[in-house]
Amino acid sequence: MCTLEQRGRVFVLTLTGDGEHRLGHPLIASIRSALASVAATAAQANGAGPGAALVTVAEGRFFSNGLDIGWAGTSRARLGELVAALRPVAADLLALPMPTVAAVTGHASAGGFLLALCHDYRVMRADRGVLYMSEVDIGLPLPPYFMALLRAKITAAHALRDVVLRGRKLRAPEAKEMGIVDVVCPGAPETAAEALRLAEELAARKWDGAVYASIRISMFPDACRSVGIVEESDEEKARNFASKL
Repeated sequence: MCTLEQRGRVFVLTLTGDGEHRLGHPLIASIRSALASVAATAAQANGAGPGAALVTVAEGRFFSNGLDIGWAGTSRARLGELVAALRPVAADLLALPMPTVAAVTGHASAGGFLLALCHDYRVMRADRGVLYMSEVDIGLPLPPYFMALLRAKITAAHALRDVVLRGRKLRAPEAKEMGIVDVVCPGAPETAAEALRLAEELAARKWDGAVYASIRISMFPDACRSVGIVEESDEEKARNFASKL
């Protein structure tokens, strides 16, 4: 499952245990509960001054090895359940009112890769682990919201091609060259420490969380619509803009 702790202005969500952190119903529910708690705590703290950030990190060799295909088995209906259940997690992260950092301390495959992409920043270890979108290799089409998020977060055409059509397994230096990873660190401890340092730096800017989330949604309108986030109308944007003046 996962744990949540607060270190000053930074929330740390940890996928616990030495397993593959497969995204089944229990882990998805645990992540959503933690993200809801982060959003609620940040909203309550806003009166004392804005400024917060989230780090997501995992224990063991895997960041997340994707959907729980062991539970799904050969059932397309069960697999569809998991695809649908992961969609709100993406929405929660894209709408979270603070900067988000994924500390990719191990393999991130398929849905696990998508989970990392839903964060604003990605810090990855160089000595172990790959980013891998496996669907083309295992003969599964990409769900529409997967594709929308991949297009939003992997902006170089050749990089997107290699990820989705070639099933290329990316080590951290390659992923950084492609613009998918922001920082490469030697190992897992350094990766977690750098993600926390970056999150603290971002939280210290004390940005208004609602404004931050609104700008993020405006940056990725297609991806946000694909996960069910309704973008503000032009009138609402103008009204909110005027209220901040």
